[in-house]
Amino acid sequence: MYFRSFCGSSFLLISLTGGHAFQACDIIMVKINGELMDMSGKTVAEAVESLGLSSDRIAVELNLEIVPKAKYSETLLSDGDTVEVVRFVGGG
Repeated sequence: MYFRSFCGSSFLLISLTGGHAFQACDIIMVKINGELMDMSGKTVAEAVESLGLSSDRIAVELNLEIVPKAKYSETLLSDGDTVEVVRFVGGG
């Protein structure tokens, strides 16, 4: 027996087998600068790269906490995370 459940911004099937519920949700939806994106198990570094940004002139906020640049490659994004990426721009 199966039923549908909500996972991120998509539906998934949950199988009830032997009294246990198993779910398979491989889409991790993360809100980046207000836009939902599929970041399936990516790190902050991978997400930044996929956005076409260089990490040298940006700051990343994950769920209202600043992520240190040294932690970009080890910080995994989870379903429902909110990320804000700010670019520094010089000028006069």
